[in-house]
Amino acid sequence: MKLQKTIKSEGRISGKGLFGGKEAKVVFRPAPADTGVVFVRTDTQEPVRISAVAANLAERSRRTTIKKASVSIETIEHCLAAIGGLGIDNLIVEVDGPELPAPDCSSAGYFKVLKRIGLVEQQAGRKEFVISEPISVTAGDACVYALPYADDGLNITYDLDYAGHTGIGRQIFSCRVTPEGFEKNLASARTFLFEAEAKQFQARGMGTHLGPRDILVISSDGPIKNTFRFPDECARHKILDLIGDLVLVGRAVKGRVVAYKSGHSLNQQLVRRLYEAAEQAERMAKFGTDALLDIRRIQKILPHRYPFLLVDKVIEIEGDRRIKGIKNVSFNEQFFQGHFPGTPIMPGVLVVEAMAQVSGLLFAQKLEHTGKLAVLLGMDDVKLRKAVVPGDQITLVAETVKMGKRTAQCQCRAMVGGAVAAEAQIKFMLVDDEKI
Repeated sequence: MKLQKTIKSEGRISGKGLFGGKEAKVVFRPAPADTGVVFVRTDTQEPVRISAVAANLAERSRRTTIKKASVSIETIEHCLAAIGGLGIDNLIVEVDGPELPAPDCSSAGYFKVLKRIGLVEQQAGRKEFVISEPISVTAGDACVYALPYADDGLNITYDLDYAGHTGIGRQIFSCRVTPEGFEKNLASARTFLFEAEAKQFQARGMGTHLGPRDILVISSDGPIKNTFRFPDECARHKILDLIGDLVLVGRAVKGRVVAYKSGHSLNQQLVRRLYEAAEQAERMAKFGTDALLDIRRIQKILPHRYPFLLVDKVIEIEGDRRIKGIKNVSFNEQFFQGHFPGTPIMPGVLVVEAMAQVSGLLFAQKLEHTGKLAVLLGMDDVKLRKAVVPGDQITLVAETVKMGKRTAQCQCRAMVGGAVAAEAQIKFMLVDDEKI
């Protein structure tokens, strides 16, 4: 059994953030077994802990950011890459500033600090996720695939295709991720920008403290006032970023990842899928079900009962932001007796009701709303796109748009076999249970 690892003692690094340019200080501290990687924002009124997992990802362009409520920690990918490259499982990363430093615009600074501190094994088995089924994410001609692989480790291939740009061209790099290989082949590969991109960024006030000697700025003739550290440095840096993003799965990933022209946005979509698959696999192993909330726990939250309880289980919850539930549609449902005899179709209003019920389960995740009921207040942009029939399984997804003390609003979708069956923006009044 492979054991979890943390660092032996404390370490420090400081510098300016890549995008914001503000000075930041980072302190690395050992963490107990099963802690995972946890960032702590220390420059806020009260320290804010944010676990480095996919559920805490924030939407950002060209970087990786985690967020808790209104507090975020920006550009963590180079730090995470060093953590993943060294195989560290448990670590506290205290950050005095809104964005992590970007020494050298690579991962080398972080890797050197953590390697110099040294690692120690802990008395707990390492958490791993073995890719058993192919998972793919695409956007236009860019794609990234997670595939099963016979090798007991993580293998990555990146195809960077800028054939139309003479300064980069097409670069392909493959590697097996090990501490030795990361240090030799990946750690020093730097962030790169095209010349036009660099000008646009600085015009928007980002990276104004950087010059061509600080970051790879590439024209049609190659790096401006700089040189490549590797002939395929750009492809290597893409793999570095991908390793950092994969740390957000929350356990060591084993398998093969193949990427073509992907960036952080696509990587993070894959990471979310892997994180969800890993969470479900662990629930299946532990409880014999992939449900976060089974029907018994749902009944403790919702007052609905037969024949009007329309959520069978919940399989994903992201704080009070997003939830995914399942409704299995059987021919034995009462409404099929009259809707319609000979052509059974689930009434659209009940599909909408199912979306409303899973929204109520989402609101219940927030402590201050425990004991309250979400009473339907209004619906906007309701669209019924596909008939739901006996034998279908409806996937119900609700995402919080607004949540206050008295009202809440969700964007909801009902999916059947990957196709949207219904969608709506639903508004609720949150009322005390005893007032109903």
